[in-house]
Amino acid sequence: MLIETHAHMDYPDFAPDFDDVLRRANEAGVTRILTIGTSIESSRRAVELAERHQNIYAVIGVHPTSADDGIDDVMAPLRDLARSPRVIAIGETGLDYHRLPSAGTANEKNVQVFARTLQGETEEEVEASVRDGAYKARQASLFEQQLDLAVELGLNVVIHQRDAWADTIEMLAPYGGKLRAVFHCFGGSLDQAEDVLGMGHLVSFTGIVTFKNGNSVLEVAAELPLGSFMVETDCPYLAPVPHRGQRAEPAHTRLVAETIAAARGVTLDEISRTTTATAESFFRFNR
Repeated sequence: MLIETHAHMDYPDFAPDFDDVLRRANEAGVTRILTIGTSIESSRRAVELAERHQNIYAVIGVHPTSADDGIDDVMAPLRDLARSPRVIAIGETGLDYHRLPSAGTANEKNVQVFARTLQGETEEEVEASVRDGAYKARQASLFEQQLDLAVELGLNVVIHQRDAWADTIEMLAPYGGKLRAVFHCFGGSLDQAEDVLGMGHLVSFTGIVTFKNGNSVLEVAAELPLGSFMVETDCPYLAPVPHRGQRAEPAHTRLVAETIAAARGVTLDEISRTTTATAESFFRFNR
C-alpha cells in the first residue's frame, strides 16, 4: 500500500483517461492520491475531484509562480475551500526564483542583466533588479498568507522551493511548533535535508531518484531515517525511468518507492509501510 502524496489530477493531461489512471494506480498498490492545487481555480478543481472520488484527497494553495496572477488576498478563497473535509493540507506554496523577470529582460534586450561595467549598473540592470525584488515580494506575501492560514486552520503545509533555499527557510522558521511542512520534490543535499528534519519538517522524493543525473538525490533518500520522508510523482511531470519523456501518473509512485528500497537494501514493503505511516501522520486524513 502506497500513498501518492503529490499529484496534479486536475490538469487536462489526465482528462482523456482519468478512470484508467486511477485503475492503474490501484493495480500498482497506490491506494490514496493527494491532488495538489496550484491556484484558486486549480484548488477548487482539486476539492471537486476529492469529493467525487473516495481515494483522492485535496491540498489547496497558490503556487509561488502565480505571484503575477493579480491575486493579492488568497486567504479568503482558500479558507472557504478548506471547509470541505476532503481538504487535508495547504499548498503547494513557497518560493521559486528559478525564472525571475530579469531573465526575460536579458533575453528581450540582449543584455547580461547582472554584468558589471566600469560605469556601474546599466538602466536595464536597475530595471531588472527592481522587477525581481517586486516579484520576490509578491511571492513572499502569498507564502506568508498561506502559512498563516495553515496555522489558523490547524493544517500542515506542502512546500515548493526552487532556487530560493535560504529565503524559504528564513520565512518558515517563525512557524516552528505551529505547523509542519513537507518539502516536496526534494532535490537538495543531505545537509539541507537534515536542516529540514531538524526544524521538525519532512521531505518527499519524486521520480528524480530514478534519473541518471539524480544519483545525489537518491543518495539522500538512502541516508535519511525512515519516517522522515514520503514518496510522490509530481505528475504529470518528472516521469521516472523507464517512462522518461512521457506523462507521469500516480501508479509510478511504486517505481519511486522501489528505487529507494533498492538503494537502502530493504524491501518495497518496508518503504511502503513507513512512507504510508508518515503520510498518515502528517496529513491526518480523517480530520
